This record gives sequence, C-alpha cells and structure tokens, in this order.
Amino acid sequence: MKTAAVVAVFLFASDARAQSYSPPRTPSGEPDLQGIWQVRNTANWDIQHHAGSYKTPAGLGVVVDPADGSIPYQPWAMEKKKQNFADRATADPVEKCFLAGVPRTMYLPFPFQILQTPEEVMILSEYVHTVRWIPLKKLDRYPGYESWMGDPRGHWEGNTLVVESIGFNDQTWFDYAGNFHSGALKTTERFTRTAPDTITYEVTIEDPEVFSRPWKMRMPLYLHKDMNQILEYECFIYAQEIR
Repeated sequence: MKTAAVVAVFLFASDARAQSYSPPRTPSGEPDLQGIWQVRNTANWDIQHHAGSYKTPAGLGVVVDPADGSIPYQPWAMEKKKQNFADRATADPVEKCFLAGVPRTMYLPFPFQILQTPEEVMILSEYVHTVRWIPLKKLDRYPGYESWMGDPRGHWEGNTLVVESIGFNDQTWFDYAGNFHSGALKTTERFTRTAPDTITYEVTIEDPEVFSRPWKMRMPLYLHKDMNQILEYECFIYAQEIR
C-alpha cells in the first residue's frame, strides 16, 4: 500500500507539472526535446516493484496501468516469463550485447541524445550505438518489416511527441527480469517536456499474442547538464576482451 501511495503521489505531481509548464521551442515552433537524457530508475532490471538481489538494485516499478503495477499476461505467457526469469543471467538479450529494443532502450542505464528537425527526430543511445530514426512526415510502412527496434512513425499532439512503432521481432525483453513480448508488439510512446530538466516518458504496450489487454509504463527522463556529447559503450567488444 505504501508503495502504491508513493507512485500515486509522483503521478499526480507529474500531471500537474505537465499542465502548467510551457516548454522551449525550436525555430520552427515545435517543443524542443533536444539534449542528452537518462533515467534514474531501475526499470532496466525490472519494470515492476522489486527488492534488491544479485546484479539487481532494488526499485519501484514503472507500470502505471494496471494501477496495481501488474502486467496482464495470458496464462501461458506468465509461465514463459517465469522461465525467462530463471534463465535471465544467460538468456537476457542485453546480456548477449544485442540491441535492447523498444521501450527498453529508453530506460537502459546509459544516456541518449535527442536531435530533431521539423521532419524527423533522432534518438542516439550510448549503448552499442543504437540509432532510432523517427519520421514526422507521412511515410508508408514497409511491408513485412521486422527488426529489433521496430518501424516508428511520429507526430505532435500539442506539446507531446507521439511515436507509434510496429514491425518488431520477438527477440527483445522489457527488462532483465524476463518480461517479454512477441512479434505482434505495438508501442505508443509519448514524450512531454514537463520541466526545464525533465521529459515525462510514457509508453503503452499492445501485444494480443502475449497480453490480455494493453498496459502502460511511465517515468521521468532527466537532462544531463554536465555533458555535451554521448560517448560509446561497445558491449560486444568489451565482452570479447574478457572471454
């Protein structure tokens, strides 16, 4: 109950800030999301409430719908999630230095940079040089497209950048705890600058092959004020060095 109350207070405060804050604008008039950003949570390890354990720092969950923080798995999928958790030390795709996918790339423990023009948004992650190109103009989907990062399309709704992505493979996880999806995944991300140093990030997850209904995560992204470029984390090279 105490954890739920803390999360509720955070969400109320975030909504209040979003309604009152007027974000900076680009020369073309869109809200300016540019900068180097990073989470301060432990969602990469487990998107739900969790205690500390080996290789996993304790943390509050980021699932806000359902309100109790649960994930609406179908029964068979819950069993697979449990098996993923048991095998996580070797089965987690990020442990193998693979791309983290969406939305996990947004809450890895690595900074990422947002660049934007009136026609596109680029998100560049420090983790294995991950690049997300998000067109803002009408662009037909690619038939049969399948990738680790999906096929995104973006548009503005007031001060919020909305990014809808499909075309995923089934190889990424949401976290180290084994929460997973199928190739039917659709994500709808919402980026809203709610303070000079904060973007409120929200993502709705839809996957009728794995979940009984859509569900949602929300978290703040914080602006780095002490760096003007991202560096690199070439995971595979470093892993090779210790083998």
